[in-house]
Amino acid sequence: MRIGITGHTNLTEGTAETIYRALVAYLRALDGAGVVGVTCLADGADQLFAHAVREVGGAYEVVLPAPDYRDVLAAERRADFDILLAGARAVVPTGEPRAGVRAYVAANRIMLDRVDRLIAVWDGEEREHPGGTAEVVLHARRRGVETTVIWPAGAQRA
Repeated sequence: MRIGITGHTNLTEGTAETIYRALVAYLRALDGAGVVGVTCLADGADQLFAHAVREVGGAYEVVLPAPDYRDVLAAERRADFDILLAGARAVVPTGEPRAGVRAYVAANRIMLDRVDRLIAVWDGEEREHPGGTAEVVLHARRRGVETTVIWPAGAQRA
C-alpha cells in the first residue's frame, strides 16, 4: 500500500511527539511492513511520517521539490533531513530549479499521483496557501484519494 503525507511544519514539541505516536499506530494497523510512504520531507509532519514508516518496517520514497530544498530548512533540521533522504528507497525530482511555492505545488501533485491513500496532519483550518496542507487535502479528495486526518486532541501549531 502506498501512502502519502501532507501536514503542518510548525508543530509544538509535545504535538510532534503525539503525532508521531499516532502515525506509528495508524501504520501498524495497516500492516506497516507493507507500507511504502511518499513524502516531500518537509519539516514537521513529513519527517515524522518518514521516521514512523521506518519504525514499522516500511519503506519510503521522497519527492524532492527542488535541488536546493535542503537550504530552505532550518539549520537544526538539516541533519535529520540528510539522514532521511539517504534512507529513501527512491528520490523523485519535480524538475523545478528552485525551492518555493511552484516547487511545493509540483511536489504535492507528484506525491498524490503516486499514492493510494493520504494522511493529513491537519488542524482542519482551510487557509488559502498554494501548496499548503488544506490545498493538498482538497486535491486528494477531488481525486478520490482516501484521506485520513490525524490531529489528536490538544495538538497545537507553534
